[in-house]
Amino acid sequence: MSKDPIRECLEQAIPHPVCELRHESAWQLLVATILSAQATDKRVNQVTPELFRRWPTPAALGAASQEDVEEVVRTTGFFRNKARAIREASQQLVERFDGEVPQTVAEAVTLRGVARKTANLVLGTALGIAEGIAVDTHVARVSMRLGLTAEKSPVKVERDLCARYPRETWVDMGHRLLLHGRYVCVARKPRCVGCPLNEVCPSAEASPEGSVEDRLRAEQERVEEAIRASGGGDS
Repeated sequence: MSKDPIRECLEQAIPHPVCELRHESAWQLLVATILSAQATDKRVNQVTPELFRRWPTPAALGAASQEDVEEVVRTTGFFRNKARAIREASQQLVERFDGEVPQTVAEAVTLRGVARKTANLVLGTALGIAEGIAVDTHVARVSMRLGLTAEKSPVKVERDLCARYPRETWVDMGHRLLLHGRYVCVARKPRCVGCPLNEVCPSAEASPEGSVEDRLRAEQERVEEAIRASGGGDS
């Protein structure tokens, strides 16, 4: 048995963790993550190809008209605020960082629309820089249910997760916890009977069905199918 059965199980259930937001650069992922607030990754993935076709660089998007950008991102919801945020963040990148996403969380969170979760996601996924673990609602929920934290604040949840796991696992663990929460340990009616973590989960609401191996295989198939359906995965 692994010293950390949760990590071991998630590594088997989700052997190829990815970010579901399509992107070809750190800047594109930054923009996509801002757009993903209160929107599905699938919806964002339907919008960003046209967005980046029309404005392929931070300079181009930063100089675009508010009305034109609003029209392209309208279907992601809260489109006025999001259009303003991605335009202003792009302007800031050009003016302060030579058009490149900064390589520290401290600098990234100074950009319009960028909080710590977004900064951690972009730095870890697009740049391979592990300053922390991106904690969204899925990661926070799964972490609490698994007993990895008793905190509710995303910053404190991140602190507990980073203390538990080695730095070199932070990026992938963040993706795995998110995907597990998005497709298995869902907010309402979690799929406990089919969850490969059932035996080690203090919050399990039902007894497991089938072998651990069967449940591991089922989660892998579920997650991979969901990623394909969303149009996601790293570009």
